[in-house]
Amino acid sequence: MPGIDECLLEAMALPGARGAALVDWSSGLALGTAGDSPVGDHETTAAETAELARAAAEYESFAPSEDEAIPGAGAGTGPPVEDLIVTTRTGYHVLRFVETSFDSSVFLHLWLDRTEGNLALARHRLRNLAEGLVLR
Repeated sequence: MPGIDECLLEAMALPGARGAALVDWSSGLALGTAGDSPVGDHETTAAETAELARAAAEYESFAPSEDEAIPGAGAGTGPPVEDLIVTTRTGYHVLRFVETSFDSSVFLHLWLDRTEGNLALARHRLRNLAEGLVLR
């Protein structure tokens, strides 16, 4: 089970990966970073992406209705959103929420080049990384 640095290095191995970070969306702080940042500063990127993650995690519009709830899944076991995808003219930003043993307020952010990246592969790989991530 990889730690933060190993997880981010594995994310950077994806085709088209330009940058990756593990971010605490409650504080907006980067817990770890790799590669480049879209604005040249990982802390600024972390704070900005945390705003998106916080909105998605806290807005009732994204919470599953009782009809959509997964049977046997505990209520309040993390954000109702699995991931967010923001598409720009030159890239993709994939934010994958990470379930933790504490308050589940972290997400993986992967920045992909649009021409070289594979969005489906990135989503699949980030899901696996998020499930295996060990926060120390």
